[in-house]
Amino acid sequence: MRVSYPIRLNLLTKAILTVIAVPFGGFVSFQSQAADDIESIEVFAQALKIDTPAQETPKAVSILTKEELAIRAPQKLDEALRYTSGVTVQPYGADNDTDWFKVRGFDAATYLDGNRLFRDGYYTWLLEPFGLQQVEVVKGPSAILFGEAPPGGVVNAVLKKPSYAPPGEIRLEVGNNNLKSIGLDVSGQANESNSMRYRMVGLLKSNDGELNGSQNDRIYFAPSLEIDISNKTIMTLMATYLKDDGTPTNPFFPAAGTVIDTPYGQIDPATNLGEPDYDKYKRSQMSVGYSLEHTLNDTWVLSQKFNYGHNDLFLRSAYAFPNSDPQATQLYRGIVFRDGNNQSVTLDNKAVANWNSERLEHTLLAGIDLQYHETNGDEQDNYSFGTIDPWQPEYGNYTALDSANNIDREISKSQVSAYSQYQVKFDSQWIALVGARYDEVKTDNQSNKLAQQQSQKDDQLSLNAGVMYLAESGLSPYASYAQSFEVLSTIDPATGELYKPLEGEQVELGVKYQPSFIDGYINASWFDITQENALVTNPATFVATQTGEVSSQGIELETVTQASQSVKLTASYTYTDATTDDTAGQGTKQAGLIPKNAASVWVDYDASFAGINGLNIGSGLRYMGESKDSPASSDLTVKSATLWDAVVSYSIAEQWQLQLNVNNILDKEYVSACDYYCYYGQSRSVVLSANYRF
Repeated sequence: MRVSYPIRLNLLTKAILTVIAVPFGGFVSFQSQAADDIESIEVFAQALKIDTPAQETPKAVSILTKEELAIRAPQKLDEALRYTSGVTVQPYGADNDTDWFKVRGFDAATYLDGNRLFRDGYYTWLLEPFGLQQVEVVKGPSAILFGEAPPGGVVNAVLKKPSYAPPGEIRLEVGNNNLKSIGLDVSGQANESNSMRYRMVGLLKSNDGELNGSQNDRIYFAPSLEIDISNKTIMTLMATYLKDDGTPTNPFFPAAGTVIDTPYGQIDPATNLGEPDYDKYKRSQMSVGYSLEHTLNDTWVLSQKFNYGHNDLFLRSAYAFPNSDPQATQLYRGIVFRDGNNQSVTLDNKAVANWNSERLEHTLLAGIDLQYHETNGDEQDNYSFGTIDPWQPEYGNYTALDSANNIDREISKSQVSAYSQYQVKFDSQWIALVGARYDEVKTDNQSNKLAQQQSQKDDQLSLNAGVMYLAESGLSPYASYAQSFEVLSTIDPATGELYKPLEGEQVELGVKYQPSFIDGYINASWFDITQENALVTNPATFVATQTGEVSSQGIELETVTQASQSVKLTASYTYTDATTDDTAGQGTKQAGLIPKNAASVWVDYDASFAGINGLNIGSGLRYMGESKDSPASSDLTVKSATLWDAVVSYSIAEQWQLQLNVNNILDKEYVSACDYYCYYGQSRSVVLSANYRF
């Protein structure tokens, strides 16, 4: 189903968007003009499931629009979220086969057009940014919207789809690390009456990874077809295909040589501690689905979303063990092997009703959601794969894996859910909502070779509620409460049974402010998230049991200000106090990976106001404060880092544009985080693109 959720911006904010639009000829559909002449602009967010402006939603939501995606030119989904408040990006370094991000100190579930992309260990989904229309981040527990998921929130990626104003684009990219890419995006009418519209997005890309000897080749194709079945019914058919083939970037580094000084200096961030000629990474994933929306009458809209996904994975990746001894010159190694596939089916049926009474505006959401996920494959974890010198690595000293030692594994998870939410607006100023969702989840985990077969049924009632006041001054304070639960598919070694679900809840207070005396807005929120049944490792047995609690409290601030006609400023600050009692018996301590302080600022300058038409310059700073290693491993501190990014674009003609993106301009070497292992942050990336629009 295609549902739109407008954020109605005032004229000042529209002027901001206009400034950005000028030098990107074609990124947005309106032309430069005085702010007073600009018509109403709407930004759409699908993840909330009801047609409500985001500034009238008592919950923090961030939306990365197609214009921002075009300006930032991310190569991976996690790169796109670098300037989003509350999001910790790439804590495990620049991995080429997984997107890594955490929201408000916890993992976040990934969705594609509102359909869950399941993850089982190494079996993950990758999304190609060139195929995306926008990215939405719903922060905090969201069980009412999506069912079982981590408490950090939801990252929903929205595919490009047919439009009534068909775009056409050819994009060529070259960059460091041997980046070469060509992308095609075409859309148009499929029949003379324009009742059928198509879009085809395709990409060929090749590039090296961050580590010596790592690389990847990609093929991506995403066709879609939109059909006006009647003036009340619209169906959209969608499909994606992605194939990766290369050598994995294994980002695991020891503490000694990264955050611990050694007599031999620092380990080069490009050092490959695996086996480049033996390691292998292949992924072939596809999805097909549809969305169907029918306007029943002036009150009710019915919709259905269906998606089937299939993902084949072959991964063979060697790695070095953790080490904190600065004198050690030989690191023991292990290797992980996965050869299998996962597939998933999701079907979401919902009805939305909108009606008004004398002083009230009512919105009712009700739905039934079905999900099924299955992973099958062979796996092997070998912890005796030889040794390696991280300062002078020599490859080839290993014994190849014996397939006779593979272990078969089959994991399945099915979910049946019913949900409902009621929202009311009183006198166009007070907003209140309350919702509930009931889920039944059945999980199976079995291995014939290990004679394991565990099955478990879990049920959960999740609640949410919120209230908001819309003041005439533009100040909109709000309060909300939400719950989450996450079903684990792994077996507890202490009990021999499946782990119990993790349960989370969040209290959030905030204010969304669009004052009349500045050109822009200010958003602020305070959150408190607690997760029960967290895994805690017994220091005597090294077995993880469910006796822990993880909590995260914090503050998020973000603002957009039009400082002048030619200068736009965006800034954010996040304070996150994430704690855990998985500390090897040391009580409650700061959780690993998550910095307490993070901030970013970005400035856009439109040179057309200085007489240089078509030129736009943007530059930003990202600050990641100190973080800690996992407290069950050590008390090491990871130093803060500040990175400088920039973009320059120039419209040569109406159809041609050149753009240069440079991230980490100074090529700063830094450790992004430690969690038993330590991980280097991404080095400087340079991408030059040429875009032809027709």
